[in-house]
Amino acid sequence: MNTRAWIVFLDESGVSLLPQIRRTYSPRGRTPLLRHRLNWKRASMAGALGYHSTDPDRGARLCFHLKPGSYDTAGLIEVLEQMKVFYRGERVVLVWDGLSAHWSRAMRAWVAEQDWLTLERLPAYAPELNPVELLWSSLKKRELANLAGDHLADVADATEQGIQRINTNPRLPWSFLAHTGLSIHPPHPPNLRKDQ
Repeated sequence: MNTRAWIVFLDESGVSLLPQIRRTYSPRGRTPLLRHRLNWKRASMAGALGYHSTDPDRGARLCFHLKPGSYDTAGLIEVLEQMKVFYRGERVVLVWDGLSAHWSRAMRAWVAEQDWLTLERLPAYAPELNPVELLWSSLKKRELANLAGDHLADVADATEQGIQRINTNPRLPWSFLAHTGLSIHPPHPPNLRKDQ
């Protein structure tokens, strides 16, 4: 692995017009009601959290993509094309799960032509190792909680607000990584006294 690469975790999630029901506060005796149209329209979002392998001062980077419907290999290649522009030719080690579209023949052929990109696979059934899962959780517990929108644009707007919130807090993406138990940078050695 290139020691000067970005380590990027990527994951997809779905959202719909059905509200994400969460607990909330209300005055005693006034139970809040969510009114929605039972609309099953869905969108998919892809998030990529990047951490530089040797320079933590470069900060974490968040790429985000939202589209109606679901992702297939062609849709994911489009996401990766946008990531290529986002990282401006820097080396990227992409870590993602075993979704069939991630490892399809077409995806592997496309990746073979990319000199900036290396793929690594997360262990099976280990979503707790992907910090992007915590990003989805953060969005769904705040901006998307109890949201009863009439159009996918309402969900998209709320999601964009959540991404802005996460982008403006430089410590939040690092906390997602810390919560997985993974670390990118080795801990600094303790200062040794001269008599040791």
